[in-house]
Amino acid sequence: MHQLRVSVIVPAYNAMPELTDCITSAIEQTIGPDRLEIIAVNDGSTDGTGKELDRLAALYPSLRVIHQANSGTAAVPRNVALDVARGDYVFFLDSDDYLGPDALRRMVAMADENNTDIVLGKMVSVGGRAVPTAVFKNSQPRTDIFSSAAYSTLGCWKLFRRSLLERLELRFPPFRNTEDKPFTAAAYLNANGVSVVADYDCYYHRDRANGNNLTLTAQNLSHRMQGTRLCFETVARYLEPGPRRDQIMRRHVEWELCGPLWWLLLRESEEEIREHIYPEIRDWVENWVTDPVIEKLAPRDRLLLHLLRADRFDEVMTVIRNAKEDAGRGHVVDGGRVYWEHPLFRDTAVGVPDSAFDVTGRLPVRHRIESADRQEDGVLRLTGHAYIENVASLDVATELVLRCYDANHPEVRVPAQVRAVAGLPDDARYADAGFVADIDLSTAASGAPLGRGRWNLFLDVRAQGVSRTVRLKQPEAEGTPAQWIMTTTSGNPTTVTPYVTKWGNLSLDVGQEVPRDDTPCQVTGTSWHRSRKGTLVVAGTLAGEDAQDIGAPRLHVENGAGDRREVPASLDRTAGRFTAELPVKGLRPGRWTVTLHLPGPSPSPVAAVPHLTGLGRTRWFHIARPYAARPVKEASETTLVMEIHAVDVPRVVARKLRGVARRARG
Repeated sequence: MHQLRVSVIVPAYNAMPELTDCITSAIEQTIGPDRLEIIAVNDGSTDGTGKELDRLAALYPSLRVIHQANSGTAAVPRNVALDVARGDYVFFLDSDDYLGPDALRRMVAMADENNTDIVLGKMVSVGGRAVPTAVFKNSQPRTDIFSSAAYSTLGCWKLFRRSLLERLELRFPPFRNTEDKPFTAAAYLNANGVSVVADYDCYYHRDRANGNNLTLTAQNLSHRMQGTRLCFETVARYLEPGPRRDQIMRRHVEWELCGPLWWLLLRESEEEIREHIYPEIRDWVENWVTDPVIEKLAPRDRLLLHLLRADRFDEVMTVIRNAKEDAGRGHVVDGGRVYWEHPLFRDTAVGVPDSAFDVTGRLPVRHRIESADRQEDGVLRLTGHAYIENVASLDVATELVLRCYDANHPEVRVPAQVRAVAGLPDDARYADAGFVADIDLSTAASGAPLGRGRWNLFLDVRAQGVSRTVRLKQPEAEGTPAQWIMTTTSGNPTTVTPYVTKWGNLSLDVGQEVPRDDTPCQVTGTSWHRSRKGTLVVAGTLAGEDAQDIGAPRLHVENGAGDRREVPASLDRTAGRFTAELPVKGLRPGRWTVTLHLPGPSPSPVAAVPHLTGLGRTRWFHIARPYAARPVKEASETTLVMEIHAVDVPRVVARKLRGVARRARG
């Protein structure tokens, strides 16, 4: 017999006609019917849902149908199915949604390979229904809720390791709405790792044609109160007070507390609000909303929470009633800060602090780089305009800022010259928003040349004492200047390569070759050697017309300070394959860029070693001390970057002990 890997749980109430597509998508999963069970619970349907489930069950042995009286919530049928589920994993599928054919196989493989308890599969909107997007920007083999956007999605449409749910004795609370959020929150807070499958459309999310989704029909604030309280209590149960709890609490304060108040509170009667809803919400604010949480929120949410703290019922109702009108009010610039000019701003009778109205950090910076040209003397000249929205360009003091992200160089600031600009949305207000910035890279670092490494370019836009920093976009003119050789005062030639990142930002590479995509060298795999700890293994092929004439490449690592190590690859000329093994033991802590150098004229062609999924962390001992290396995906758009660091043993032990304590409490 094959091992039963997944139990797919489908709660169904008056789910026709979408139900057939839903169940069929589960039956046809590539993981195979012998590794899958589908448990569909008919929750007292009156539209033929039960009959259709029985028809499908007669055709497909992997489908089990349970009929019960209507419970009025998706929670009860899910719990009924959980009680009889037998799979290693459980997946919750709503009866109006459906799965991509390979979804479960991919998610189970991700959980198996990375020993994670929860897997999020990419969600796709059908018919405009909202789906989370931030967490699905990249696949993540192993992450957690503190270092990813996973906690932003608390719907239960995920793969859960069943042993986690049983260890926690976790079931859905019987609420009409928000029943899945405390369930998923508890699972997240106790999970041994989270995985994300973002390179395949796993889950298709849609509204029913008849519009009777519970999420849509149970839209009163009263339907959400019990679930929201349980969310707060769940976080408090599993996290001690401090920054980690605040990080997670912020999600619930923003989405479950403040969000519904703005669009649902006024649907209730004033008597219901005053007698039941308002006291409950004030209790949440008193118990769970800290100052660090408030500081992270939008101004209107900050205002609302301060009024709740101060028990200003009338003002709470007024700001919610007038929210649309107040959103369009202007701004006040004072002391280098910008404030929302709300009617309650600096109203001494109410006493809401100025910080609640501070919008400085949220004002967008509008900018455009018109050109980036290298002058005859080697100076890089940037021209364009930049302004802070809603702040007139008076007393302008804009600076160009260069920050090296792969070496420990201090940032470099270059004052820009102000110039008049026309054609902006408000010419009079932003007339002095134009700028010209000249960067002499040979003397930019306090008279010294710009250091080796890759430099990101920013603008520190200043007007009326208000300062906002923005990443520089690529020039609108004919691309970036070509690579050139910079001659320093010492006479040493240094390569300077302007380039545009995959996000469309302008950067400079100083002293290092940017890997090329046109070399015959293609990397097919990266891994850590199984027996020789701390040894990076890179495998690849040499392909193309000129491949036979090329010698073995050299695996090269280099940090921003110019330290480097290199080993030749072994080459199987007949098969056109190569393998290189490079020990990273003894390399100094920090970030190291990994490339392949091919034999050829100086400078030799450089090929990228890409960041491939599956290369995780490795550990070793060097001079009786533990060290670790891991790939840093966000550090480079072009090639693999490794970060080497000494292991903080007391911190690792303390983290593991906290995990043991949490599991013991659960």
